[in-house]
Amino acid sequence: MRRWQLAGVGINALKLNAAPVPTPGHGEVLVRVKAAAINARDLGILAGHYPNKPGVVPFSDGAGIIEAVGPGVSGFVAGEAVMGCFYPFWESGPADENNRTSLGCNLDGMLAEYALVPASGLVLKPATLDFAEAATLPCAALTAWTALYTEGGLRPGQTVLVQGTGGVAIFALQLAKLSHARVILLSGSDAKLERAKALGADVGINYRETPEWSAAVLDATGGKGADIVVEVGGQDTLAQSLGSVRVGGRISVVGVLSGLVAPVPVPPILFRHVTLSGITVGHRADFRALAAAVDAAGLKPVIDRRFAFEDAVSAFAELPTGKHFGKLVVEVDRS
Repeated sequence: MRRWQLAGVGINALKLNAAPVPTPGHGEVLVRVKAAAINARDLGILAGHYPNKPGVVPFSDGAGIIEAVGPGVSGFVAGEAVMGCFYPFWESGPADENNRTSLGCNLDGMLAEYALVPASGLVLKPATLDFAEAATLPCAALTAWTALYTEGGLRPGQTVLVQGTGGVAIFALQLAKLSHARVILLSGSDAKLERAKALGADVGINYRETPEWSAAVLDATGGKGADIVVEVGGQDTLAQSLGSVRVGGRISVVGVLSGLVAPVPVPPILFRHVTLSGITVGHRADFRALAAAVDAAGLKPVIDRRFAFEDAVSAFAELPTGKHFGKLVVEVDRS
């Protein structure tokens, strides 16, 4: 089989290598990978910001067909279509040490023709999605689901503020509309704002034209503010998010795309009773719930570009440009 490995730091450290097809051991499942998807975290691992194992196979996100199951595995059989879980040992409940191990970082990920995954790290693929679409769900979609529903308790009629048009943001838009929420979306591109409105965004704000966009959010909500803010920027956006959230509202911090250290005013948190919640993806039980919701609603992930397996390096080069709308996918096996 062929697999991509990260042999160091930087894009030149990505190598396409040959290796024997592994045999699943106790509690393991061998998956023939059909598609894999890149996330912002993969760029952090590429840059050496995570303590990944040497020669790790990248990408937490992927979908494929079970080739074989090892001893002690129940609940899965060869031939079933599955997706990998970002955290293969976090079954449910609060995060503790169960979210210290993740695919594509300290365990080999899905950017390979075959992946050996703990049975606890798999969920059945939604029947309504193809493999490329299913490959986009494990990180970005589950992060949005956790922010909106598990932590946010989103209810119909509430207002959600979404930043940008990347993977998490577009999933947050789509998933919020399943509950008939009102969605305000930020982008630096008018063209992307129009595409987001076609997906259901109720209000679009161009943050380049309106850098103090919290005022525009308040204006769009009659001075009340958003019930939930899906915060992906971090350093350059958190202060504006605090000015955009309603009294008693929640800011779900899911990313740090603009930087790691944010100057945050404390009084708005204190006197407006704001909840700041740090979120890193989610657990397997919620992933199952998300997959069921996707099937029931007929939700279709937005894929901007699909790359050939041999051209996976181009996905790493494309993601940081910010030109994409939705997700970038590597099709490992197009047959």
